[in-house]
Amino acid sequence: MSVLFFKNNNKRKHVSQPSIRRISTSRPWIMTTLLLSIFSSISHAESLSYGQAEQSFLKDSYTTQANQALQQASQLEAEAVKGLGLPRVDLNVRAYAFHSEVDIPLDKFKNNLETTLSQSVNNVVDQQNWAPNIADPLKQDFNQAIHSGVGLFPDSTNVVLEDQVIRPTVSVLMPLYTGGLTSSAKEIAKINAQRSQLTTKQQQDVQRFELIQAYFNVQMQKQLLSSNQSNLSAMQSHYNNALKLEQQGFIAKGQRMQFEVAKNNAERGYQNAQANYKASLFQLNNLLRRSQITELTTPLFVNSNQNQNVNALLKSYQDQSALIQKMQMDTQLANANVKAKNAAKKPNLFAFGEYSLDDKQNWIIGVMARYNLFSGVDKNKSVQAAELQRYATELLTERTKQEIENVIYKSYSELSTAQLTHQLLQKNMLAAQENLRIQSLSFKEDMGTANQVIDAQNALSGLKGEMALNAYKYVMSLATLLQSHGSIDQFQNYVTQTNTSYIR
Repeated sequence: MSVLFFKNNNKRKHVSQPSIRRISTSRPWIMTTLLLSIFSSISHAESLSYGQAEQSFLKDSYTTQANQALQQASQLEAEAVKGLGLPRVDLNVRAYAFHSEVDIPLDKFKNNLETTLSQSVNNVVDQQNWAPNIADPLKQDFNQAIHSGVGLFPDSTNVVLEDQVIRPTVSVLMPLYTGGLTSSAKEIAKINAQRSQLTTKQQQDVQRFELIQAYFNVQMQKQLLSSNQSNLSAMQSHYNNALKLEQQGFIAKGQRMQFEVAKNNAERGYQNAQANYKASLFQLNNLLRRSQITELTTPLFVNSNQNQNVNALLKSYQDQSALIQKMQMDTQLANANVKAKNAAKKPNLFAFGEYSLDDKQNWIIGVMARYNLFSGVDKNKSVQAAELQRYATELLTERTKQEIENVIYKSYSELSTAQLTHQLLQKNMLAAQENLRIQSLSFKEDMGTANQVIDAQNALSGLKGEMALNAYKYVMSLATLLQSHGSIDQFQNYVTQTNTSYIR
């Protein structure tokens, strides 16, 4: 932003004095708006260290918020199933209406009624001690009357029952034995909650790696831009000197044009580096959900000392790597799934009870056993499938270990190589600076060629860019090593480590 400010100053120097007076007297708001926009841009520009960027990214990124929600969901699911195995109590309300019709035969009822009435009449007559010639006709008359009266009843009748009922009840169901299904469900929920925590840690490691890549890519592009800018300035200076020497007749036009071509090439390289720098800066701002970050305070670096031992890393990564721990939990989940499949083959035993809350206060209690004989699912094959899944997760875990070990060893080697390369580049930088000085003097004394000066200048600029590229390679090798080991959260300790070379 300061460059723009200086450019505006330069433009203002070319404006004549009367023009300045006209603007300031007739339209003062133009100058006020211009100054406000400049100072507003400067005030909103942000500088950011890597530590600040990591803290902000891990707190506010969409990925972090999503993982926090998923982890909380898994924890709630584990807490939700803690009560499995306790009695289930339900409040039930049944509201229903019914209509029922039934035909009831009355033949037996009529016969029983006629017999009972006849016997009762005969007993009463016999108790009077009447003469037979009086009692017998009287019995016959009564029996005949009873038979005729009973005969008036139909042989069958149609009964219609209708009612509307609201019946509240309380029911209790308690599992006594489920074959291990309840304990398996609790175990699966608990493992999923622990696995979700590891997923969050693993995702944070991935985010740290992504941020390291974006943050130090900006620093690398900035160094490349600075190298190309220095090269362009040097080539412009060489071209200006060559132009003066040509005008004075010390060099030919062809030699001067060689410098002109080199200057144009340097300008093209500068423009490309500037575009790459702006793209990397936009990517970092977009990643951090910001728009005003323009200055990064943590430079590229190369640690002079190697604190890690590759054998120690290969031995300890299983205790550090969230990926390995999560895959080991996948094996535990598969094992719990085997238990659940086996539990489905066993009988279930439940205790149950129900109490009516209406005025009748009916109740029922009992024990129910259930054993599935056929459901269309081959439970033995389901168990075999679950066992194969467990076996597959064990094999995939071992294969992942092999891949992680390969990455650790490779990144460790690249890390060591980058450290040695940095030391050599530092030595070459001194030699390249001296070589440029010698070639420039030789050319001025007409003892060297333009190509020698151009080559020396390009070599020096190339070394500056190569040093930045090597430092970026070191940083990414370190990040890859730490992420594979599961300790990328310790990356900031390497930034502030003693005996560290910073590329500024």
